[in-house]
Amino acid sequence: MTMMNMTTDRRADGTVAELPEVERIAVIGGGSWGTALAGRLAANGNDTILWAYEAELVDEINNRHTNSLYLSGINLHPTLAATNNLEDAVAGRSIILLVTPVQVMRGVLKQLAPHISPNAIIANASKGIELETLQTVSQLCGELFGDEALNRYVALSGPTFAREVAQELPSLIVAASRNIDASLRVQSAFSCPCLRVYTNSDVTGVELGGAVKNVIAIAAGICDGLGFGHNARAALITRGLSEMNRLGQAMGAQPATFAGLAGMGDLVLTCTGDLSRNRTVGFKLGQGMKLPGILAEMRMVAEGVKSAESVYRLAQTLEVEMPIVEKTFQILHEDKPARQAVIELMARDLKAEG
Repeated sequence: MTMMNMTTDRRADGTVAELPEVERIAVIGGGSWGTALAGRLAANGNDTILWAYEAELVDEINNRHTNSLYLSGINLHPTLAATNNLEDAVAGRSIILLVTPVQVMRGVLKQLAPHISPNAIIANASKGIELETLQTVSQLCGELFGDEALNRYVALSGPTFAREVAQELPSLIVAASRNIDASLRVQSAFSCPCLRVYTNSDVTGVELGGAVKNVIAIAAGICDGLGFGHNARAALITRGLSEMNRLGQAMGAQPATFAGLAGMGDLVLTCTGDLSRNRTVGFKLGQGMKLPGILAEMRMVAEGVKSAESVYRLAQTLEVEMPIVEKTFQILHEDKPARQAVIELMARDLKAEG
């Protein structure tokens, strides 16, 4: 077994944790977000390999240190390696970072399972809820790997566009785990002058924030596409946060999480930023385009399209009122006219804010 040099970090309770100076990390998913994170990890001095499906993309990353398919114009760190062999990617790695779309995560995890080291940290930077089972990624990992694996599970989320992270613009994220040592190791691997990482213990809240905000971002884009102005967008973001909080509390999340980076922070970014794929989908819907045509124009996945259905169904199952999510689901999947959906939201029974 290879010995790793260790450094120390102080936990919140004052005790000291020993952390490897260099992690051996596999990043699973060669889209814009996976590539940006892999590049950051490599630049921080970690031994990093990126798994991508496309053979031509693997060749480009290894030979030209670029990803023109998903992150054009960005030069990747020259030590970053790539492969399209899952077994080669994860064998002997100390951290496995998942960055594949949530709706294909189950199949990827089943392929990875025989090859992951038993003590490897499983980190996830994808956002969404599995449509078939209404499970978060942590619940999915618990089902496939056993409850013990959740002691090695870390959820990563926050207001971070991939391109800005790759450009080394100042960004902040949250690393959430029920095991502080696991979150500290992920914090250490990612942290640098341009990326500040906070730890958190509320895995459920961080995962739900990432899933729900994509649905609200589609709704915000619809409002912008309809030309409803800044007042409507601000109100929608605020009420969307309330819906996120209600669902979170029904699932045992901590309300404070939704006031932080993985809640309000990510919600504001995704609802207002021009780089937001989900907001773009909504904006085009508001302008009158149909969903199949919108998705046909996009190379990258807008997770909120599938999450609108999974979050809506989850809310129904838990009897949580989420009217913005409900109307967004109806626009996306039941062909309800966007303008009619907004009129119905405005016409709901008057009530106290809460």
